[in-house]
Amino acid sequence: MYLPPEAARIHLFFTSLTEFSFIAFSSIFFLVDPFAAVPPFLAMTNSAEPAARKRMAARAAWTCFIVLCLFALSGSFIFKLFGITLAAFEIAGGLILLLIGLEMLQARRSTQEGVSETEEGAHKEDIGITPLGIPLLAGPGAISTVMVLMGASPTWQHAIPIFLAIGVTAFASYLILASADRVRKRMGETGIRIMMRIMGLMLTAIAVQFVINGLVRLNIINVSPQ
Repeated sequence: MYLPPEAARIHLFFTSLTEFSFIAFSSIFFLVDPFAAVPPFLAMTNSAEPAARKRMAARAAWTCFIVLCLFALSGSFIFKLFGITLAAFEIAGGLILLLIGLEMLQARRSTQEGVSETEEGAHKEDIGITPLGIPLLAGPGAISTVMVLMGASPTWQHAIPIFLAIGVTAFASYLILASADRVRKRMGETGIRIMMRIMGLMLTAIAVQFVINGLVRLNIINVSPQ
């Protein structure tokens, strides 16, 4: 079907915006991965009342939202401050995501949290900010991803889906953690691990794409449009 030049340009923009929005949401949600946070959250709050758990879940979600938004807004400033090019950060971020994705394929997340964080959280009265909000939800992978996405945004309209994805992910994290008992009973350990592996597969593909984008920006490789 023939489209006038202006109509074709608008069509291409919305197609690009839709694809960018999908990548932004999927990469941020998969990296925060609130389902994988359910087992350590329950372990750290095994003696807490349901109301206290909800308060900690809300505080963790707000911490995740604020931290990711701050790094998204300050990403370009950090790049300029340290003289880092977007291509270099895309490659570095892609490698970080690749490591996290490969671990998630094995149903592990040692780059997000470890035994020490879980043990520390078990002795704290309120784990909302740390270690639940940081680094359990807003870990290094999620932080580097929002910075790369903001740096790669060709227009200000492309920044909107990033903040929407952060907001939706934070809200979903609250809902999942606030009902962690029911989530664990319905999904079980096996279900959570299966979902983690699926997210890890998608995240690995996104990581490879980030590395390819960085190499294209450096003119090391040339990818012809399909």
